[in-house]
Amino acid sequence: QQLGILPQSPVAPEGLTVIDLVNRGRSPHQTWWRQWTKADEQAVHDALAATGTTDLADRAVDELSGGQRQRAWIAMAVAQGTPVLLLDEPTTYLDLAHQIDVLDLVVDLNRREGRTIVMVLHDLNQACRYADHVIAMKKGAIVAEGAPADVITAETVEDVFGLRCQVTTDPVSRTPLVIPVGRHHTPDPEEPRKTLA
Repeated sequence: QQLGILPQSPVAPEGLTVIDLVNRGRSPHQTWWRQWTKADEQAVHDALAATGTTDLADRAVDELSGGQRQRAWIAMAVAQGTPVLLLDEPTTYLDLAHQIDVLDLVVDLNRREGRTIVMVLHDLNQACRYADHVIAMKKGAIVAEGAPADVITAETVEDVFGLRCQVTTDPVSRTPLVIPVGRHHTPDPEEPRKTLA
């Protein structure tokens, strides 16, 4: 009832439907003297609606696409209604539009319901856009932490990920925007670019 966890690659029993999966999110609230209530029903309904999975409710989880399956699992975690939610790469398997939908949902849970959300994200630009507090880790150790603008610098990205980049300001969110510099690109506009023949 206090902590919800969504691992990176959860597995559902074969043949389990989406509605049954999301209903299981309410099991911590069930006891021998407190059975299914209208509040449980509403929590499941709201979670399905928030994750865009209402139309998938009667389908088997193991028959869904990777993105649909991921949204069903997120719906289960949302329905659980815990004040703290740990999400390990919640945007895995999702196309870009659904990634943004999920991250917007997470922000809504935080801002409207006061839930604490801890996420593992490997997309630095999404982390900068959606996180209030960022922790950069390398080999299990914390390299930097704080506000995205304080943590996501060209130096930190190169240290943690071994990636040369430029960090500028996202014109939409006004948060740091990481622009990778590959071996075939140059960050210096004065230096001529080589093209493939």
